[in-house]
Amino acid sequence: MDPSLPELALAPVPNAPPIGSVQPYSTSVSGESPTERSRGPPAVSSSAVSNSSADSKAAGPTTPAACLACRSKHLKCDGANPCSRCQASDSLCQYVASRRGYKGPRRNPAQNPNKRHASDSPNSNGSDSCPMLLGASVSTPAAPSLAMFNPAMGMPDITGSPFGATPTMSGLQLYRQPYLGGANDAVVELNHHKPPQSIPERCIDSFYYHFYPGHPTVLPKERLLRMAKDRDLEHLLAAMRWAGSLYFEVGPQRATFFEAAMRLIYAEDVARDGFLVQAMLILLIGLDGSCQQEKARDILSDAERIAIEIGLYQRSYATNNGQGNPMLEESLRRTWWDLFVVDGMVAGVHRATNFLLFDIVSDAGLPCEEHQYISGTIPRPLFLQDFDDQIFSGEELEFSSFAYRVASIRNLGRMMRLPDSVFPGDDNVDRMESHLSNWRMHLPESKRDSLNKDCQHDEMMFQAHMINHACSIMLHQPHSQLDSSPARDVNACAPHQIVRSGESFNTHTRHIVTAASAISKMVTYAVPITCHTHFFTCVLTMSSIVHLSKWALWFVQNDDDLRQLIRLNIGALNKLSSVWSAAGRASGQVKGVAQEIYRTKKAAQQNNASFWVGYTQEEIISSMSADESIMSEINTMLQPGTTMA
Repeated sequence: MDPSLPELALAPVPNAPPIGSVQPYSTSVSGESPTERSRGPPAVSSSAVSNSSADSKAAGPTTPAACLACRSKHLKCDGANPCSRCQASDSLCQYVASRRGYKGPRRNPAQNPNKRHASDSPNSNGSDSCPMLLGASVSTPAAPSLAMFNPAMGMPDITGSPFGATPTMSGLQLYRQPYLGGANDAVVELNHHKPPQSIPERCIDSFYYHFYPGHPTVLPKERLLRMAKDRDLEHLLAAMRWAGSLYFEVGPQRATFFEAAMRLIYAEDVARDGFLVQAMLILLIGLDGSCQQEKARDILSDAERIAIEIGLYQRSYATNNGQGNPMLEESLRRTWWDLFVVDGMVAGVHRATNFLLFDIVSDAGLPCEEHQYISGTIPRPLFLQDFDDQIFSGEELEFSSFAYRVASIRNLGRMMRLPDSVFPGDDNVDRMESHLSNWRMHLPESKRDSLNKDCQHDEMMFQAHMINHACSIMLHQPHSQLDSSPARDVNACAPHQIVRSGESFNTHTRHIVTAASAISKMVTYAVPITCHTHFFTCVLTMSSIVHLSKWALWFVQNDDDLRQLIRLNIGALNKLSSVWSAAGRASGQVKGVAQEIYRTKKAAQQNNASFWVGYTQEEIISSMSADESIMSEINTMLQPGTTMA
């Protein structure tokens, strides 16, 4: 997402239909321009009401604007919410907010503070900006308001956010989908008279805004809440509330949400189905990021057992349990593959499990693109066999970002099944590197970075690239020539791995240095860093170990660039620590090692004159100044209450 995009503000929509809850996605409207799609009920000034009343009575009731579903079918709409046609067909009934006839706020507003006019702006700052479809492809979801957050926990990072400032949740029921665009334009819907949300409601919104983009398996909010009226999904909602509560201060209710979720998922009468696996997934991810890895692994083991018992990995499961609903079928497929990815991530970053699900032969359909899932336009699923044969079959098939994420974690599984290497020239290492390189080289142009075709952040490709870089470090680090002992105290995510130093950089060293630098650069993407999966914490820690091991060398070329990468990693970990305590532990360890390396190098420089042989006085001063600067910045970043720039 381009951080230069203008901030979207909300303005009143006269005659807008009453909305009890706002849809988080919209259907496409064929044959209409973005301007036409943004038109809603026309604005009517208060002075014109009396003049038009007689004509309105004579002409009979009129509909100021049709809903999107009726407009797309060129049918007459009665303007109700939902309209009679949508109610009869059980379709989503949505209206697009309009600003036709609006000429800005009046110069002399009414003296009566309770009196509202069609031209008055609801924003306290008097902004005359209006809700619209930004480029007909940008959703405008809401984030928690400032009042919802405890300053001691830190604010979620909004650097590069398209919102300009943290939006409020109270006026909109939307969630962050930065990759939603194209034909499925987001609809901004308003309800100025909606009562303040309760904490459980705000937690659900927080879940969809922060947690959901990294693990998009549950149904979109409106669909899920609608389904919860017909079947017992309280265990899933309880898990979602707890996960959402991690991102802002809710006091003792957070513990209540967690206790309820744990009690419900292990209740004797709970249905053993895909919804139960979804609830367990949410809980184990949250626990893992909260430094409760043992509990997380216990739930992961239970979720794996249930998924295998019910056959969630089989192609027929989604069809037989999807109730003929393509979106529910897609959600069930996503549940299996997200469990598969999470199992691999836990095994890779903690090195405490063996990626059990990698050995399950699955024929479940691969997930579709995120905007297709949110809009409900689910295509025919493709399968792993299609993915593996795409180069040789000659078929031009397009696979989703989620599918490339699955393919990336499969490479991790292959690597974990390699026998222990006893010498650097082991053919197994070369074969594994071929898998990693092939994954990168055969990416289509649209998947080579973490942006989709609309230049919006693609979290699934972000994770896919992240996993690939992490695999490269794990594969080559044991054979590299970077002594890992200087970073032995960085063990927040995994035990220290001993790597002996060599005389010079070899190919394996080059691989891990390149991968570690690529991971650090991922911090700079224009997206709130707390909305990434929490596993990014451990991948950043792996990258930091490589950087610190290299910085500890006697002499390093491009020393300043390396210090800046360390600074990026520590700043990112510090920001993630506002939500995930595991990131706080990792940032403290990385900072401590960086300070120790700095002190050791400084002492060597001061006490050993031969260190500076061949350096000019200007180079010596520059190097010392750079060291002082980077350590000062690291210390400043980790002071309580300090946020990352």
